[in-house]
Amino acid sequence: MITKEQLIPKKYLEMSESAIKESIFIKKEEFGDSLTILAHHYQKDEIIPFADAVGDSLELAKIAQGNKKAKHIIFCGVHFMAETADMLTRSYQKVYLPDALAGCSMADMATRRQLEIGWEKLSSQFSKPIIPITYINSTAEVKAFVGEHGGVIVTSSNAETILKRILSQNYPVLFLPDQHLGRNTSYHLGVELEEMAVWNPRKEQLLNYDESAKLKVVLWQGRCCVHQQYSVKQIEELREKIPNLKVIVHPECPLEVVLASDLYGSTKKIVDEVANSPQGTYWAIGTDNNLVNRIIHNFPNHNIISINSSAFSCITMNRIHLAHLLWTLDEIQLGKDTQRIRVDPRTTTSALKALDRMFTFG
Repeated sequence: MITKEQLIPKKYLEMSESAIKESIFIKKEEFGDSLTILAHHYQKDEIIPFADAVGDSLELAKIAQGNKKAKHIIFCGVHFMAETADMLTRSYQKVYLPDALAGCSMADMATRRQLEIGWEKLSSQFSKPIIPITYINSTAEVKAFVGEHGGVIVTSSNAETILKRILSQNYPVLFLPDQHLGRNTSYHLGVELEEMAVWNPRKEQLLNYDESAKLKVVLWQGRCCVHQQYSVKQIEELREKIPNLKVIVHPECPLEVVLASDLYGSTKKIVDEVANSPQGTYWAIGTDNNLVNRIIHNFPNHNIISINSSAFSCITMNRIHLAHLLWTLDEIQLGKDTQRIRVDPRTTTSALKALDRMFTFG
């Protein structure tokens, strides 16, 4: 529950942008090495100049883990990202999320209780143990369950490597919470669509299940709202207008969109593919438009557009403004833990088992 004290005071919202920026710069200097600010790729442009590192969620969590000097880590992202950073850092380090309401709708689509129920029902349908695989975009409680049941965490970068290893041992898989990443990865590894089924956690039943086929992968019925805004029709229309267009999308997009594209991959891969392409290459990108617009700005010698320029960016990720960042810095100086994110020791121990398997496998 969000308390009144966790809502930003009005005075910060009434400050001018220039005053906020000046105050943040001053406070960063005052903190020195005892502070680090991390920003996810999807953050607003106003946040990026104040970040000591910009990247995807796991990349930033590992940067936090490797920084032994910082006592205070401000994670400009969403809740599950800050949780992961907290679990990977040391007891003397504190992780903060500038807006406590910056959650992730995908992560919220799978709770531990739902997973416990689904696990019990699904386990009875297989002769071998079903291996839970959770996307990094999940809550600490879900990660803990996965760790306790021999499972592993994946990212959009290493999902294929890890899933391939598990499937090669003929273990059935429960992939959550993003069905699209699970489906795209499984399909590109040779798993037929009829060998996958979708688990509906609300109805507590399998959907689109062909009992005559051997079920290899169960996909949790979750998705990223941002990446559902790109379509095959949009891609086809762009290809008609722009010869030699290269299309790259994030694997959280539906399978038909991925198949209609030239490439797909994580945010890092998207940036790297554009960066390593010849100047003048025509690109259409399907991911959060905050990142797409930043890529357009950073690579002016390329011809880059969004597949859907009117698509909304992640609503919860965009809750964090400069005012939240300044407020967080002020609270830290006052010795308050208002926006601190803490994962309890039990959950941390279990979740780290799944993270450690990821580092071993991936």
